[in-house]
Amino acid sequence: MDTAQQTNDLNRVLTALLQSAGGISDLLFVPGKPPQTEVYGALETPDIGEPVLTGLRIEGFARVIMKGNVKLQQDLTERGSCDCSYTLGEANRFRVNIYRQNGSFAMVLRRLSTSVPSLQSLGLAPIFADLIKEKNGLVFVTGGSGNGKTTTLAALLNEINQTSKVHVVTLEDPIEFLHPQLNSTFSQRELGRDFFNFPDGLRAALRQAPKVIFVGEIRDRETLEIALTAGETGHLVFSTLHTISAGQTINRILGMFNKDEEQLVRERLAASLRYIIGQRLVPKLDGGRQLITELMGSSLRTREAIELGENENRRLHDIIEAGSNAGWHSFEQSLLKAYEEKLISEETAQLYCINKPKMRQRLDSANSRQQRPAKSTQTAQMIVVPAAAKPVLPPILPQPEPAEITKPSGPMSMVSSMMGLL
Repeated sequence: MDTAQQTNDLNRVLTALLQSAGGISDLLFVPGKPPQTEVYGALETPDIGEPVLTGLRIEGFARVIMKGNVKLQQDLTERGSCDCSYTLGEANRFRVNIYRQNGSFAMVLRRLSTSVPSLQSLGLAPIFADLIKEKNGLVFVTGGSGNGKTTTLAALLNEINQTSKVHVVTLEDPIEFLHPQLNSTFSQRELGRDFFNFPDGLRAALRQAPKVIFVGEIRDRETLEIALTAGETGHLVFSTLHTISAGQTINRILGMFNKDEEQLVRERLAASLRYIIGQRLVPKLDGGRQLITELMGSSLRTREAIELGENENRRLHDIIEAGSNAGWHSFEQSLLKAYEEKLISEETAQLYCINKPKMRQRLDSANSRQQRPAKSTQTAQMIVVPAAAKPVLPPILPQPEPAEITKPSGPMSMVSSMMGLL
């Protein structure tokens, strides 16, 4: 099969998969299975008339997507995988990871949105609008793969594009959202096409007069060091890390350096870190997925915990929860809010939290609060007690007339009279 036929075959399969269901996030091509879709986090095998895939057929699809790119072929040969993008017509774009498994080709296509999201469309809290007001420092969006980190960052960059006149340079692998040229000027660079590694791309970005820099992912120590320098020299740097909490993010960053460098890195990080956003997509009660976030900003307490380390009296989790007045919140607080709004189940709240004992206590307390109003609003019913039957009294018998007292006569009578006179 020539390249044109393989391209038509790939486009036909992709179109059929996308039309098979709503809410599709990923398309999977793995040998030994028909083409699959991931719908709201669950794998499905739609009936589109496609047979079980072979490694040879997937390799043909992969060659179409790579388009003979030497860098991608080199990554696939040396590292066993490569990342690129693919466009289907004008309506659909994909982020593609092509990899080898069990000696055969396989690939996963992440469906990308054609429109740039806004903070409002994602339902993000008002505190997120304050992030873009920072003029320098580091902002990390963290979470596992497929939890919407890039989507949140696209919404933040879109807000900058709407409100600020600045130059924004992005370093992406690959480019996922195409930002229009509005108030801001965007220079979007793709790994393997416009630059060839993140450290060199980030060094070059510092010479391109940006006010805002977006690094798709910090993967190594060298990239992190340059990002720290950028944040310290008047740039606002956005990036992602694959961590699940603010505390783990700090530890992951410190883990990239030697032990004797730790204190210096702590001091630099405490001074330049502005926000850490953690996020997860969890199942909703009515289908689909709900975005659950954790947000920590910069304060005297957080800087102290980062610089000196956490202990029993200064834990980042506790500091985050104490900062609710500033809009900060933990995963547990977000999960509890979603549960009380009947968006997620109790089981989901317990499954996706970090501190399970504390989450259990809060769920029990929420359940108790929900039950009390129900009892107090019940209408009190008047209980009517039937009147008791009057007891049957015994008949009243007439009282006998008192017998007439006969006065004594004779000598004793005279004595009584005299006693009465006395």
